[in-house]
Amino acid sequence: MTDKVDYRSTLNLPDSPFPMRGDLPKREPAWVKTWNEEGLYKKLRDARHGAPLFVLHDGPPYANGKLHIGHALNKVLKDMIVKSKQLAGFDAQYIPGWDCHGLPIENAIEKLHGRNLSRDDMQAKSRAFATEQIDQQREDFKRLGVLGDWERPYKTMNPANEAGEIRAFKRVIERGFVYRGLKPVYWCFDCGSSLAEFEIEYADKKSDTLDVAFETDDAGKLAAAFGLSALPAGQTAFAVIWTTTAWTIPANQALNAHPELSYALVQTEKGCLVLAETLVDKCLERFGLTGTVLATAKGEKLGGLNFRHPLYDVDAGYKRLSPIYLADYVSDGDGTGIVHSAPAYGVDDFNSCVANGLKYDDILNPVQGNGAYAPDFPLFGGLHIWKAVPVILDALKVAGRLMATVGITHSYPHCWRHKTPVIYRAAAQWFIRMDEGPGVFTKDKAPKTLRQLALDAIEQTSFYPENGKTRLRDMIANRPDWCISRQRSWGVPVPFFLHKDSGELHPRTMEILDQAADIVEKGGIEAWSRVTVEEILGAADAPSYTKSTDILEVWFDSGSTFQHVLRGSHKDAYDRVPFHTEGPEADLYLEGHDQHRGWFHSSLLLGCALYDRAPYKGLLTHGFATDGQGRKMSKSLGNTVDPQTVTTKLGAEIVRLWVASTDYSGDLNIDDKILARVVDTYRRVRNTLKFLLANVSDFDPAKDAVPFEQLLEIDRYALSRAAQLQTDILAHFNVYEFHPVVSKLQVYCSEDLGAFYLDILKDRLYTTGANSLARRSAQTALWQITQAMLRWMAPFLSFTAEEAWAVLGAEGKTPAATKLSIFMDGYVKLTAADEALLAKWDRIRAVREAVNKDIETLRTAGQVGASLQAEVTLTVPPEEFTLLSSLGDDLKFVFITSAITLVAGSAQSISVAASNGTKCERCWHYRSDIGVDAAHPTLCGRCTSNLYGAGETRTFA
Repeated sequence: MTDKVDYRSTLNLPDSPFPMRGDLPKREPAWVKTWNEEGLYKKLRDARHGAPLFVLHDGPPYANGKLHIGHALNKVLKDMIVKSKQLAGFDAQYIPGWDCHGLPIENAIEKLHGRNLSRDDMQAKSRAFATEQIDQQREDFKRLGVLGDWERPYKTMNPANEAGEIRAFKRVIERGFVYRGLKPVYWCFDCGSSLAEFEIEYADKKSDTLDVAFETDDAGKLAAAFGLSALPAGQTAFAVIWTTTAWTIPANQALNAHPELSYALVQTEKGCLVLAETLVDKCLERFGLTGTVLATAKGEKLGGLNFRHPLYDVDAGYKRLSPIYLADYVSDGDGTGIVHSAPAYGVDDFNSCVANGLKYDDILNPVQGNGAYAPDFPLFGGLHIWKAVPVILDALKVAGRLMATVGITHSYPHCWRHKTPVIYRAAAQWFIRMDEGPGVFTKDKAPKTLRQLALDAIEQTSFYPENGKTRLRDMIANRPDWCISRQRSWGVPVPFFLHKDSGELHPRTMEILDQAADIVEKGGIEAWSRVTVEEILGAADAPSYTKSTDILEVWFDSGSTFQHVLRGSHKDAYDRVPFHTEGPEADLYLEGHDQHRGWFHSSLLLGCALYDRAPYKGLLTHGFATDGQGRKMSKSLGNTVDPQTVTTKLGAEIVRLWVASTDYSGDLNIDDKILARVVDTYRRVRNTLKFLLANVSDFDPAKDAVPFEQLLEIDRYALSRAAQLQTDILAHFNVYEFHPVVSKLQVYCSEDLGAFYLDILKDRLYTTGANSLARRSAQTALWQITQAMLRWMAPFLSFTAEEAWAVLGAEGKTPAATKLSIFMDGYVKLTAADEALLAKWDRIRAVREAVNKDIETLRTAGQVGASLQAEVTLTVPPEEFTLLSSLGDDLKFVFITSAITLVAGSAQSISVAASNGTKCERCWHYRSDIGVDAAHPTLCGRCTSNLYGAGETRTFA
């Protein structure tokens, strides 16, 4: 007796050091460490030296607090785009940045050290705090697999950038856009400063509505305006207003009526009331009165009539008159059709009063920066305006001027940092002008208004998704002038000197701006804070001027970064090839959709103010991270997802795949169930990679590759399908789409490969001769598919792609052995898809699926085991018969059956039966030639030939 042969050992069974388990939380940090130690980012730049530039300019996250899932979403999406462009052959620059100045950091310092710090102390502590926050955030970003110039990020607090911002400010002045004005601007009491439109959000607020009566100062003139000789005997008359801001009544200085509206003089139990004619019935019902309309008149007849302040008889401080001004913004849609004007606290009020001759110095502005009335303000001095409301209502009631009051909840502007209500408050501020008007020190006036330039620039910009265009265009079309000054300490200074009497800027202002920029560049904003008036202006002028303590608002900081980062502090990164000297600075800006009113907006305005164009070619917006039910994340709901926790538990790769697999044009839901599905997707892809890598482990393309024209037909089909898929994937990457790529990759792994090509290939890979054409043909196709697939997934599954790339390149078989990273390479150049071949095999696959269903029916009934135990008789129409019979004896390998008989007929029918043959111990096919070689009684003739003879011939599959 001879020893039994272990035929299993004669199979070409796959093997690979690439593990089935990703074990991502443990393996990923090693890759981050390798990338850092090897200086991968610099090597990537060197690898693309002289290639076309792709510049994604980073919208700087704020240097305050640890990263949340929104930060992770944003940075991973940027990283995927940059990596996809790197693989496409671009010099894909990514210089991360941080927004470092501004109120949130000042607030943090005040909480830590109190509110009474000196300016120098606040600036020093803020700089140290921002530095500490950046260091923490940077490590978290790197842990997410984000590649960038982490050794040299940009920070808005770098002295060079602070100086660059001052120089950009000077240029905006030169082009005629900057002026100083007294205007109502949004004011936050918690910030203690003005706010820009960008910093406002709307939320519900409870308020008291009030209808207030203003007594006429001249009954005869009022009667005449309505065409009457006099008012009814013994009656006086009142103009009635309606408002939701009781706190503005003490500062009232005028009333507004629409010149074209019809107004009624209504006789009631409480005197004659002036009301919009269409609102008489509603108003009387609200007031609890009955009345008779005595006469009507157009609003234009009321212009110039004077009425007494409702507290006229209560305190001498209110003995003033409120004239009626005519204004188009008044409507009869609600209220009374008459609007009261407190010009310090409303834009329309302000414009109306100033247009009618009210001087700036005469505008009442009793509300202080902290929200309280000035201490000496009559009746309400020292009260905070919100607490003053019931006191004001009581005073009006006692005076007999409160006609009605009702509590309501309405949408109201809030500070987006503090979530507290804001007000309009008149303050002398510096503005960037949107429309025509004079600027200070203009010497190179722009060809159009800033609004016109920005609207033109929007038309030249690509938007992803497209609806962002309408949103930004509407915001620009309707926005007011940009208030750019703030009354804080931690920020880039407005380096102006103002005359103490006239308020005019010093004649050498433009020269001083250059001087200030030089000082700041050497010593930061702190150096400018220490400069005295005498040091800049000299002893002669110093007594007449004050040094401005205003700073530029933080949106000017981040909005101008394209100028002093791309053209300034990091210009060397873009010097190796011709840069966009005439066109936009960056190829892409990418942020959440809230930045249409933030960074996109301020960057657009400054790009147009400096260069008449946007600083970007394209704008991409993504939604917010929300919980699994689509709710906004909040600690109170307990539905937050911490990226650090996910990374520690599941791996950063899962965070990245979540971002890639979700449609970012809307909000991105995330919770444990969603992440579990992402993990399943990852496993599917990894399992496919494991199979591919294992089956090319002994393949060296330099020695073993089969020329394309000699490949088996199904291998050429597989490469055509890969080429077809790559065309789709690269088209998606080109427009920054990732979720269709993940979806198609998932289908490709499970259906094109797992359920079809790899399933068919196993027999040929395992059972044919190790160096046979049949096996090497399959490996040649698998090698190219693996190379291509790794690059498709590398932008989002970066760690896994690097791990597989290293395995693929073991023993010097691929450029991976001499290159640190897959990102130094590019997308594989696959042979163009053969459409005829694709169409042929798509039809074969359709027939195969039908056959598999019938086999599965028998398997379920227990009549056959594996499909190899089945024998199929397949009747098909003539056209299908010609198609399938062209595969010859290889057809059975496509159907993974031991035998298949083709019959030409009029319609398709399938007959499946269990094979009567014997199972080959080695290949598991059921055949009639088992033991044809007496030396190998358990082997079929095919296996005997593959092991000991010339080997079987395969042509198609």
